[in-house]
Amino acid sequence: MADLLVSPQQTPLRGTIRVPGDKSISHRAVLFSAIAEGQSRVEGWLPAGDTLATLEVMRALGVPITVSEDEPNAWSLTVEGQGLCGLQPPAAPLDCRNAGTCIRLLAGILAGQPFPSVLDGSEQLRRRPMRRIVTPLQAMGAVIESEDGHAPLTINPASLSGIRYRLPVASAQVKSAVLLAALYARGATRVRQPGPARDHTERMLAAMGVPLRAGRHWVRLPAGKRRLRPLQMVVPGDISSAAFPLVAATLLPGSAIRVEGVGVNPTRTGILELLANMGASVSVEAERESGGEPVADLTARFDELHATSVSGDVVVRAIDEFPIWAVAASQAAGASTLRDAAELRVKEVDRIGVLAGELRLLGIPIAETADGFTIHGPVRPRGGTVSSHGDHRLGMALAVAGLMATGPVRVLDADCVSDSFPGFVETMQALGASMSWEI
Repeated sequence: MADLLVSPQQTPLRGTIRVPGDKSISHRAVLFSAIAEGQSRVEGWLPAGDTLATLEVMRALGVPITVSEDEPNAWSLTVEGQGLCGLQPPAAPLDCRNAGTCIRLLAGILAGQPFPSVLDGSEQLRRRPMRRIVTPLQAMGAVIESEDGHAPLTINPASLSGIRYRLPVASAQVKSAVLLAALYARGATRVRQPGPARDHTERMLAAMGVPLRAGRHWVRLPAGKRRLRPLQMVVPGDISSAAFPLVAATLLPGSAIRVEGVGVNPTRTGILELLANMGASVSVEAERESGGEPVADLTARFDELHATSVSGDVVVRAIDEFPIWAVAASQAAGASTLRDAAELRVKEVDRIGVLAGELRLLGIPIAETADGFTIHGPVRPRGGTVSSHGDHRLGMALAVAGLMATGPVRVLDADCVSDSFPGFVETMQALGASMSWEI
């Protein structure tokens, strides 16, 4: 395990960078290409811990995948699709490591296969709730069992039927698991969600020829034969990764940075809305499209921030960015409050609890609630030692906080940042950030 040493930043951040490919899209590109008919080509793919777990799982299911390591943080994949029913029985339980997206979406695919399988992962993954996918899949006829609502998941062959399902809470992973299982089901499937959730699955399946119909709060897959055409796409940069240098630039006087080629899917841009509401100077430029996904360049400059309150639908569209938003809130004038974010309690860790605990170690006043927290700012962090708790987003957020601290900040076990942002430290160093690895 490696620690990250961050020194108080003495100079502005400046420069133009790219961030690694979108993690959510990278997961889906491998999963969907594997069950397509023919050869898919995916460029700009994210080679992170979570996505590599998905790649290896699909190889274990008999899918030939050729990798070209074009850059350390951007690979090109050639995936030989096996069709919906061409996967091979795995020789052992499938190890999804820490990847919640992998285990939940893959459960939907494997529920319709003619062979048994077991999905498992790390101890951290075993603590994450799986009943939310088990329940709708069982309603479709899937023979799937969990360990008291957690992994490992045991799946046996079954005949599936389409359903009408209303999500208790908006969740892209649950919605995707149901839609993937629906590819193998008799009849139509309709999913309703109470609010906005990521629509990467709908966009990618539509680009691959699946006749989905979708509205703001519903998706329908009609009855009839389904097949997926091969996928050809360049994965856009991950806005969840871009959030860290963007926030750092808004907080450090004199800073101005540009992040090129970032995915700006409207179901993911909640962080941009939150920063704008705080008075941050972040602009969206050169908008374009790649593989059905909107892409743009983002420019961030230093500006004074003011407090804001966050709740409702925007929470879902920014759910992965609240650790770094909390750092921004600590530098905003007034009391910033987050509500309706109980989902953060069941991420890789209890992100509300561990975030509050670590920020307090840096002297930041934060009061947690069942579904959020309140931060009073601006308060300059003090130096000290904090821990990532094995959570990549918490580790990066603490590193950004360290740039504004009065003394050095050591982030323990920070190598987990490679789960979503391999090259995070090197990318920040390219902008002039005072951080380095300490092995």
